[in-house]
Amino acid sequence: MILHLDMDAFFASVEQADNPELRGKPVIIGTGSRAVASTCSYEARAFGVRSAMPLYKARRLCPHGIFLPGRMHRYKEISRTIFKLLHEFSPIIEKASIDECYLDITGTSRLFGPPARLARLMQQRVWETCNLTCSIGVAPVKFLAKIASDWHKPRGITIIETEQVAPFLAQLPVSKIPGVGRKTLPLLQRLGIVYASQVLDFSKQFWEDRLGKQGAVLYARAQGKDPGRVVTQTARKSCSAENTLAEDTSDPHLLRSWLLTQSRDVASQLRRMGVRGRTITLKIKFADFTAMTRSKTLAAPTRSSGIIFETASLLLESCSLGKQVRLIGVGVSQFAENTPGLPFLQDPRKAKLDKLDEAMDAIAKRFGESMVQSASLLTFQERTRD
Repeated sequence: MILHLDMDAFFASVEQADNPELRGKPVIIGTGSRAVASTCSYEARAFGVRSAMPLYKARRLCPHGIFLPGRMHRYKEISRTIFKLLHEFSPIIEKASIDECYLDITGTSRLFGPPARLARLMQQRVWETCNLTCSIGVAPVKFLAKIASDWHKPRGITIIETEQVAPFLAQLPVSKIPGVGRKTLPLLQRLGIVYASQVLDFSKQFWEDRLGKQGAVLYARAQGKDPGRVVTQTARKSCSAENTLAEDTSDPHLLRSWLLTQSRDVASQLRRMGVRGRTITLKIKFADFTAMTRSKTLAAPTRSSGIIFETASLLLESCSLGKQVRLIGVGVSQFAENTPGLPFLQDPRKAKLDKLDEAMDAIAKRFGESMVQSASLLTFQERTRD
C-alpha cells in the first residue's frame, strides 16, 4: 500500500499558523504586478482564486484578499520538520515537492493498525508539531494514492483498498488521470469517454496507435495499474535560487543585489546538505523570454556565500546584456563532500568567509534568519520594498 500526503494550502497555512490574525481570512501568497499566486488559503479559494493564477485576476476576484510576498526559508524549515516526523511511520519516503510525498506503508499494520488509523495518526502528528493540516490518500499504486489525497481536501483521508480500485475508476473523471491533458482530453471526449474505466471499452492497441507509449500508460492506469514504486530521495546534484523581477531592468547594481541574496540562500542550502560545490552558474532570462547561462568551475569546491557571489558577479560582468533582464538566478553544482583540507593548504581568506557563514547560520538558527544580514543586503531590501 502506498500513502500520499499533501499539505493543505501549505504556504498560506504556514502564514496563518504563524500569525493567528490571518486565520479565517483570504490569504494569497504572491506580490508584484506580473507575478502569479503561489498558493492561497481556502477562504480565498471560495472567491475563485487558484494557484498559478495571475495576481491581477486574483485581486479582481478577491479585492479584500491579503497578499503576502511569501517566506520560502520558513516554508522550507517547516517542510524539513514534517519530513523528519514522517520517518516515524515508514523509512521509505519519496519527496514529490516541498509539501507532498509518498510513503510505502506496506507491512506497517502491525505497528499502526490499518491504513485509516495510520493516516489519522499521521495527521495528528503533523498538527501537533506544526499546527498545520494535511490530506492523505492510500491506494495500491502511486497515481491512485495521489488522486485520493485530493479527493476530500482539506483534512481529508481517502483509502482505496485493492478490491475498491475498479469501482473507484468507474466514478473517476478521466481528466483526473495523470497524463490526460489538453491534447489527450479532446480525443477522449470525441469518443464519449467520461470516466476512467471507459478507456477499457477500446483495446490497448487502439490507444497505442493513437497516442503511442502514452496510450499504453493510459490503458494500464484505466485498469488501476502503475509500475511506479516509492523511491527514496536520491542525492541532489545542484542547488539554485532565482527570481523573476517585478520590472525588467539592466541596472547592474540591482542585478548584483539579487545575486547577493541568492548566493546566501544557495550557500545555506549547501551547508545544510554538508557539501561544497565546484561549478557556479549564472542564469539570465530576458524580457523577450530568451535565456542565457554562464558557468565557471573553481579550483576548489566552496560553500561560501561570498565566493559564490563574487563568482556570479564576475560572470554577470562578462555578459553583454544588451537587453532588459526579466529573471536572474545563481546555482552551484559538481558537489564534493564537506571535508576540511590540510591546515597549511587552506586559503586564510576562504577560511574566514566560512567562519563568517557558520556564525550567521548559528545566529539564524537560534534567533531567526532576519536577525542578521549583510549591510549590502539590507540596503537592497529597503530598495525593493520602496
